[in-house]
Amino acid sequence: MGFWDHLWLGVAAVFTASPAFELLGLPVSTTVIMIASGFGVGIVVGATPGLAGPMAMAIALPILISVFGVSADALLPVLGFLIGIMKGATIGGAVPAILFNTPGTPDALLTTFDGYPMAKKGQARKALKAAHFASASGDTFSDLVLFTSAPFLAIMVERFLDLPEKTGLIILSLSFIAAVVGNSAAKGLISAGLGLLAAYIGKGEDFYPRLSLGQDALADGFPVVTAVLGVLILGEVFKGIEDLVRSGPQSPTRSQAVSKADSRFGWKEVVLCWPYIRTSALIGTAIGALPGIGSTLAATLGYASGRRSHARKYPDQPKFGTGRIEGVAATEAANSAVSGANLIPVLSLGIPGNAAAVFLILAMDSIGGFNPGPSVFKLQGGVVGEGINPELVVVFGIFTAMMVANALNWSLGGLFMRSVGVMAHIPKHLLLPVILLLTLTAIYVQLTSMAGVYMAIGFGLLGYFMRRVGVSVLPFVIAFILGRNLEETARQAFAATGGDVWFLFHSPIAFAFVLASVVVVTLALWRPGARKKPN
Repeated sequence: MGFWDHLWLGVAAVFTASPAFELLGLPVSTTVIMIASGFGVGIVVGATPGLAGPMAMAIALPILISVFGVSADALLPVLGFLIGIMKGATIGGAVPAILFNTPGTPDALLTTFDGYPMAKKGQARKALKAAHFASASGDTFSDLVLFTSAPFLAIMVERFLDLPEKTGLIILSLSFIAAVVGNSAAKGLISAGLGLLAAYIGKGEDFYPRLSLGQDALADGFPVVTAVLGVLILGEVFKGIEDLVRSGPQSPTRSQAVSKADSRFGWKEVVLCWPYIRTSALIGTAIGALPGIGSTLAATLGYASGRRSHARKYPDQPKFGTGRIEGVAATEAANSAVSGANLIPVLSLGIPGNAAAVFLILAMDSIGGFNPGPSVFKLQGGVVGEGINPELVVVFGIFTAMMVANALNWSLGGLFMRSVGVMAHIPKHLLLPVILLLTLTAIYVQLTSMAGVYMAIGFGLLGYFMRRVGVSVLPFVIAFILGRNLEETARQAFAATGGDVWFLFHSPIAFAFVLASVVVVTLALWRPGARKKPN
């Protein structure tokens, strides 16, 4: 079967498989319902300070697996819901930043620079419409780049990289993530090292416990869900609880009186904002394609580029930071363009690029039937005699799910954004205990063991202390996930080269990857001011 056959099967898997009910005589598939539900949840989560898309994905994943099971039919509905959350949370984050000057995420801080001054001038609806248009534009552009570049990159990797080269590529990815996340490469390396250490506890390839300290509970290693949810979610909750204890309960933020004056966002405003949206979409897509950098840097670079361009073109007009609609558009286009591009390393290399991608990888691993990497884009494989590659069908199903989410974003996203601003009123002293309870419940639902809950709490304390000393937790999480892939690939390369311990240095490409890893870490450690900046 050819390319177009797989594409059609992927589209059909989203729209026709497992219909939940009929609407006007047409079947509505479970996957489409899950995408729409996830999108709505994502907007609510994004509009709630203290929550984030990855947090909602972390809580939802174990519950989704318990509901749908781990059969192949569960893969697209579960991934569809998670993709919907990721897309919705991306645009929802602008709501509290514009209306209440309360950024829920670091990249939303830049939206407050111009969005909140516009709200105070009675232009809140105009700012929200601009944020929605820019966000949807950047997201759609990023997805189109994903659809075209991920297969090409995967084919190049499969053609030119063998086991030693793939081992070197994983090492380069881990080094790059450790070096660029945060402002301290040393702390990033420590975080990645801790992640690898945790990943290698328990039974390895030789089927006997290692680093388990003689404890039966550690003989099989740490379940992925305990480490990831513990460090990412519980650690953040514990840190938030400590902040509340120190500062006391915070009163809900009160919105300013906002009129409907000048709330239009028409063709004139589109023409005004489009150059900034175009540039920021390119910046966000380029940043998103690099593992581990994330949307904060993209938003910063997009806003800075727009500010310089505006100051150069219009030196006599008010600058960014005074309530310019172009500033809102530049920021939102950049941070939204990251979401699609972040799946480029996931689908083509099997390497998660940010926290949201981590939970997509976990869903794929938990359910099975799909192993992201270069092999998923092969046209031959899968069912013998039929020439079907079921993993390629899933890829096109994922692409279709992203386009459905984009269609919801364009059609309903703006309406939802303007209706969920009330979520910013929820005080953290009520929100954090709910998140803690939901996370622990989700862990127990998936593992059905209190031992897993205790492990997650332990990793939560580790995540709390890492935040307290300024160590980023993302290198830990990605290193924990990639650690076993690194070991497996390195063992296979070692065996394939006849037990050559120097296999990384006998391949020019693998050696180049290792050398690049050393260069990236060295430059990050010695960059000016690297030792003085807090993480």
